[in-house]
Amino acid sequence: MAFLVAYAVPIVSPSSPRALVLVCGWVITATWVLLGVDYVVRLVLSTDRRSFVRTNLLDLVTIALPVLRPLRLLRLVALLSVLNRAGAHTLRGRVATYVAGGTALLVLTGALAVTDAERGAAGATIDGFGDGLWWAATTVTTVGYGDEYPTTPTGRLVAVGLMIGGVALLGVVTASLASWLVDRVAAEGAHEASATRTQVAELSRQVEDLSARVQALIPAPGREDDDEPDR
Repeated sequence: MAFLVAYAVPIVSPSSPRALVLVCGWVITATWVLLGVDYVVRLVLSTDRRSFVRTNLLDLVTIALPVLRPLRLLRLVALLSVLNRAGAHTLRGRVATYVAGGTALLVLTGALAVTDAERGAAGATIDGFGDGLWWAATTVTTVGYGDEYPTTPTGRLVAVGLMIGGVALLGVVTASLASWLVDRVAAEGAHEASATRTQVAELSRQVEDLSARVQALIPAPGREDDDEPDR
């Protein structure tokens, strides 16, 4: 989160004091160093280092790749693990947490990256954070009005990533909604089946009770002659 703030401040407010910009640069560098130290320590402590590297490629990418400024946003992938720990214990709760957090991060980082890449470029239609935020929102929802679009290679690279992320998020939302509807229908069916079983059990009990009463009213064999004088 400190990295996100440090990255965003110079982009959102390009007229920030130089001292503030320098502090933001130090914070960005410090987060990169800390991520590198964290990766190395976990690698050293791992019993199977080859397996560790294979299963943590994304962590390695966030350290090795961010040479271009917009690619530094890959470090925010670490926030997903935080969301995983803070999310609900159920699978659907985790999906909802990932979708909400992932959408917010995707739109925000997309807006920051494209603004950083496009501001001041020749023929650019995105010249401020507000423009970048509007473009990111329309792109991630696959609306794409076309009034604002990236013109630089870096901006278009950011656009590709945002489009892929937007399609993936829509797929997750659709799948989650479908799963919720299926579970609701199944729950309703189970409730109706339980109610039916309860009614059948109650009817069976009533029938048994009625049968017992009828049996009690029928005289036992051999007692009809003894009861005749009384009648």
